[in-house]
Amino acid sequence: MDTIIVRKIDDLGRVVVPAETRRLFNIHEGDELSITIENGGIVLRKLEASCIFCASTDDVSPFKDRGICAVCREDLTAI
Repeated sequence: MDTIIVRKIDDLGRVVVPAETRRLFNIHEGDELSITIENGGIVLRKLEASCIFCASTDDVSPFKDRGICAVCREDLTAI
């Protein structure tokens, strides 16, 4: 069963994602959300950290505002 939560858009076009929804999807301040149009509707998705070199989402750590995975970190230290 889908849950429906209604929120109004403010004069700047912003909408608040309810706290219970943020908790459910592990969304925190500063996280990035993608906004797409699918089947005539607006879809918000949390962006997962990915490696700048190989696009892996496994064991990604931040480095200078970018993500880098463990495998690429090891490859870089071998250079």
